[in-house]
Amino acid sequence: MKPRYLFPSDYMADPSANVFNGKLYIYPSHDREAGHAFDDDGGHFQMKDYHVLSFEDLEQGDVTDHGVILDVEQVEWAEKQMWDNDCVEKDGKYYLIFSAKDYNGVFHLGVAVADRPEGPFIPEKQPMRGSFSIDPCVFKDDDGQIYCYFGGLWGGQLQWYHTPGKLVKEGIDLGPAPDRKTQLYAPADVPALPSCVVRLSDDVKQFAEAPRPVVILDKNGEPLKAGDPHRFFEASWMHKYQGKYYFSYSTGDSHFLCYAIGDNPYGPFTYQGVLLDPVVGWTTHHSIVEFKGQWYLCYHDCVPSNDITHLRSLKAQRLFYNEDGTIQKVINE
Repeated sequence: MKPRYLFPSDYMADPSANVFNGKLYIYPSHDREAGHAFDDDGGHFQMKDYHVLSFEDLEQGDVTDHGVILDVEQVEWAEKQMWDNDCVEKDGKYYLIFSAKDYNGVFHLGVAVADRPEGPFIPEKQPMRGSFSIDPCVFKDDDGQIYCYFGGLWGGQLQWYHTPGKLVKEGIDLGPAPDRKTQLYAPADVPALPSCVVRLSDDVKQFAEAPRPVVILDKNGEPLKAGDPHRFFEASWMHKYQGKYYFSYSTGDSHFLCYAIGDNPYGPFTYQGVLLDPVVGWTTHHSIVEFKGQWYLCYHDCVPSNDITHLRSLKAQRLFYNEDGTIQKVINE
C-alpha cells in the first residue's frame, strides 16, 4: 500500500484512529483558513469544529464523512481553537476528549458524550477539573482502565504548568508564559519537559488522580535532554503490541515522529528511534491502529495545500513490526 490521502475534499489534521463496531473511525481536527498570520504558538490554527470519518476499508474503500459532531458554539466554556481530540468507548457510550481555549486564552481538556461513535456529541458544561494543555490521546487498557496522555509545548502551554521538574498545583496563579527558549533549550543538558498521563474516572469525565510525567529514557536509563532533537514536544499517542506499551510523539520544531516502549501505561518508556522522517509541514501528528489484522500509521502533511497556508491533509499507510517488537521505519512518499 502506498500512502493514501484519506479525505482530499477538505483539510483535516491530527488524526485519532479507533476501531468501533468493526469500522475504523478517524477523529481529526478541522483546518480552515482564518486569516491569522503564522506564528510559533499556533495562532493561525483557528479550528472551530470536529468531524468524524469512517471506513470499511482504509486502503481502497470509500470514506464516510459524518459531518460536524461538535462545534465550539456548543461548548459553553470554550472560545476558540478546537485542536486535537480523541474518542473512547465505555459501556456503550462514546466519550470525545478534546482540547480548546477558554475565554482567558488557556487551553483545557473537555468531554462530550454520544450514543454512537459518529455522534452527535453533547459537551459537558465545564472542562475537566485540573486539566490543561492540548493533544489528548485516550487509551483503554485490557483491564478496562482508561488513561489520557496529553500535552504540547509552546502554544500548547505545557511549559506553563512546570516548575523545575514538578507540576504546578491546580489553583495557583500561573502568571505570564515563561520564555520558550529558557524552558526548552537552555541549558540543553537538563531533562526535557515531559508530557503527562492520567487515569480517568469511572464516568470518563474527570481525572481520577493527579497527572504524572511521561518520562522517556535513553538506552543508558537517563531521561532525554532538552537539547535532544528526539525529545517530546506534542502529539502523544499510546498503543499496545504483544503486551508492551508504545508511546509515540512528535518532536515539534525538529519535525520527527519518534517512539518509546514501556512495561506499563505510566512508563517510564525507553526511546527506540525515529518512526517517520519530517513531512512537508510543521509537525507530524499521528495515530497508530490495528484494523482487520493490519497495523496502520495515520498522520498528515501539507503537500496538497503546497504548505502555503499550512492547511493539512490526512494520510495513512501500513505499519510493520520487527521480530524483536521494534517498529520498521515508515517512508513517506
